[in-house]
Amino acid sequence: MNFTARRTLQRCHHISNSLLSPSIALSARRPYAFQAAAPPIHKVFNRRTKWLQKERASQDVENSRIADYLKDEIAMHVCERLLLMCPRKDIKREYPQVLDFGANSCNIARALTRENPDPNPEMPVSEPIATKIGHLLAADSSESMLYRDADLDFNKQINITRQVLTDEETLPYDANSFDLVLSSLSMHWINDLPGVLAQINNILKPDCAFIGAMFGGDTLYELRTSLQLAEQERRGGISPHVSPLADVRDVGGLLGKAGFKMLTVDVEDIIVDYPDSFALMTDLQAMGENNAVLGREMGPIPRDVLLAADAIYRELHGNEDGTLPATFRMIHMIGWKESKDQAQPLPRGSGEISLKDILESK
Repeated sequence: MNFTARRTLQRCHHISNSLLSPSIALSARRPYAFQAAAPPIHKVFNRRTKWLQKERASQDVENSRIADYLKDEIAMHVCERLLLMCPRKDIKREYPQVLDFGANSCNIARALTRENPDPNPEMPVSEPIATKIGHLLAADSSESMLYRDADLDFNKQINITRQVLTDEETLPYDANSFDLVLSSLSMHWINDLPGVLAQINNILKPDCAFIGAMFGGDTLYELRTSLQLAEQERRGGISPHVSPLADVRDVGGLLGKAGFKMLTVDVEDIIVDYPDSFALMTDLQAMGENNAVLGREMGPIPRDVLLAADAIYRELHGNEDGTLPATFRMIHMIGWKESKDQAQPLPRGSGEISLKDILESK
């Protein structure tokens, strides 16, 4: 019982002793328990703004496809981790029902149909991962982005269905529905990340995995610092132009709180060189990855700030050949839904080999 309810009952008890009849006084003392309200979700991103950005980006099909180089690359890395979970050739695991959550333009579906996808050098020839998948459900809030490449050949090589979500923070699926959930470069726009991870755990079947990748940490720190210094110098203050992102140290904790077991979290830095900062920002817009922070300054960044930021970027971070590097820090995560048949770690103190002895022998 919370503090407010306790004070209210105390007042009722005092009134009953002085004014009410004995029968009424007895009912006034009866305590009532109720569930406290859940804490409010801290909203960082404007979900409608992000939806509009993705819709507009996908309308320019040619430039949108050109700018998908990063999403295609990360989708391949996500699928490679699926292969690495079963490294032995004799392990034949099938996935009848798979969800691609936040599918964008179905980059994961394209990666699943790639020939010879296995990164193991001992297996130079391998069949597409799509042969292990019975049905892939690609879900995203942007209809235009989701169906942008629906007429390309890779759709014929995989059993795929597309579904437009009204809200990517509410998954409309039954518990224990999927044998695998994949997600590539979409979860960094989620406001309620703990809630979405818990929902993903709920819709997975026992002893099935979630494999995801999202931007995190110091992504685009070069652009962020250059814009901040330019605004401070030209305008006497700064406003958010690059979205805040989750740190790798927090992701493992969020997966654990969501109920996942046997966690794997690792970081990968991808550095892309651009001729100038304007080319970088143009590509981000074509990807649908431009800023969607609530409370951001509306309208374009002033030209003098952009020119100053480009000069600062070049001075602080520029390469010797005149190009500007942009760092995309990827957080890769793997978590398994708990199962009674799942392998469990041995109890503490049950080890028979001392790590100290191994290190001292080298």
